[in-house]
Amino acid sequence: MTSTMASANADHGNETALLELTGEERADLAALVRRLTRAEPALVDDPGWRIHARRASCGLPERLSGAMRDFSHDAGPDGTLTFSNLPLSPGPLPPTPTVRDSVERVATTPAALAMLLGSALGTVVAYRNEKQGAMVQNVVPVPALADSQSNGGSVRLEFHTENAFHPHRPDYVGLLCLRPAHEDLVGTQVASIRRALALIDEETRAVLHEPRFLTEAPPSFRSTGPSGPRPVLDGAPEDPDICVDFHATSGLDENAEKALAQLREALWAVRTDVVLRPGDMIFVDNRVVVHGRVAFSPRYDGADRWLHRVFVHLDHRRSRGCRPGDGAVLI
Repeated sequence: MTSTMASANADHGNETALLELTGEERADLAALVRRLTRAEPALVDDPGWRIHARRASCGLPERLSGAMRDFSHDAGPDGTLTFSNLPLSPGPLPPTPTVRDSVERVATTPAALAMLLGSALGTVVAYRNEKQGAMVQNVVPVPALADSQSNGGSVRLEFHTENAFHPHRPDYVGLLCLRPAHEDLVGTQVASIRRALALIDEETRAVLHEPRFLTEAPPSFRSTGPSGPRPVLDGAPEDPDICVDFHATSGLDENAEKALAQLREALWAVRTDVVLRPGDMIFVDNRVVVHGRVAFSPRYDGADRWLHRVFVHLDHRRSRGCRPGDGAVLI
């Protein structure tokens, strides 16, 4: 069903699942997105509009729908799925935003596309303390955040599980590329615990499965405190989930810190650099994959790297206690 795209770091032996749309599939998807952009009130955060998006996601081209179903069942050894040749705006894009907390509220073609594909995978959610609880968020370089470990920075972003501190972190993170960086080589780095586990000794794995780690909230969540003590690896020992942020997670003792260092080394050894180009959208299984970004040099000239980001939950009911009014925004 899916083809593969060799990684930018082919010597690491990783491949990333890729489905490239045919011309007919692209045209069918463009028509579906066009109808969605015209659905009133054409605001992606509106509950009624999100119902339109959810229902429209049932009409995806068969190969896309099948790939989503397969991916949600099992994300595979690399834990990612990338679509290419997606239909973006028919006209020129506006300048890349450069302000902090930039989001998309209007159902533009790219925003509607990101919501449509996210809704095909599960339920698109957001977090009240991040980007004002917007469903579609802009990942762009921001001058004031250049040196920060955030989506607005341009320094190398450490490997992390998205919102690792949160009890209801996303199951999937979707990144849609509207505009690449000037160098056209900036990579979203991904690394799967399924690839890395064999490189970690049994004693270290045992430590990583114990509640000996704390994770601080990222700067975007501001006043939120750290998580309680918990493991970094959880679930089946032979196929665990991972939850870590190498900038924000710390061990409670010396052996825990050593275990973190070995885990980071193993993940770095199996990493893949995925270079997204306009019309590419990657979904990352946030339960088995950590992601980051290589450093780059933005010009802040309106033509810098620009991604739309969405978060997806598989089990919407599970987070009900954190969603006031049964909405889609978590506290």
